[in-house]
Amino acid sequence: MVNTMDGVTVSPPALASELFAPIAPTYERWARLMSLGQDGRWRRAMVDGLGLAPGSRVLDVAAGTGSITRLIESHGLDVVSADQSLEMTRMAKRQDALAVLATAERLPFSDGVFDGVTFGYLLRYVDDVSRCLEELVRIVRPGGVVGMVEFGRPTGGWFPAWWLYTRALLPTAGAVIRSGWWEVGRFLGPSIDAFAESQPPDRLAAAWGDAGMEDVRFRRMSLGGGLVMWGRRR
Repeated sequence: MVNTMDGVTVSPPALASELFAPIAPTYERWARLMSLGQDGRWRRAMVDGLGLAPGSRVLDVAAGTGSITRLIESHGLDVVSADQSLEMTRMAKRQDALAVLATAERLPFSDGVFDGVTFGYLLRYVDDVSRCLEELVRIVRPGGVVGMVEFGRPTGGWFPAWWLYTRALLPTAGAVIRSGWWEVGRFLGPSIDAFAESQPPDRLAAAWGDAGMEDVRFRRMSLGGGLVMWGRRR
């Protein structure tokens, strides 16, 4: 799978690096504001739903600056943060995360060494969703859990307002903030739309099952604007 940005075709992982490296220093503050405060609710719901005992070992993939990592730590879990962006990883380390530089599709860990894996806003930026899910499941022990946070797309009467927000207000806000946020603001809406069409929740849950997970469940949040999903490795 490829994406086009400014007329240049790039792979999803390369696109993610290009988009997010410049905004690493301000990512958490503006992501919270631009999501109207909802992003934090989705992350907390996902972590709360893991159901792991204190002391369990968790890998937080595509961890960015470590916002999910810190939530996991607050539950008494032993967590390692992983991201492909050096800039994001540096920011996570500044907040005392145990962070490693790694791509989600090739993780530097042995099979079954973690009790759980979490990831946020990852699957839109990988070359192959199915293979990425298989790699994430590979490092989880049988019976371990996987949790995901992703954008959703509201339907019905809420869709026009969501479309206006993602297509007009987000790019405008990004242009005001600057520092790389203009590019992110204008990219997000079409990216979320494309993923929602190719991987609606039911189809994505089936892909989780194909990758080796069972008891897959999901929850739409914020009128459908957020999607939280969990599964257990068979």
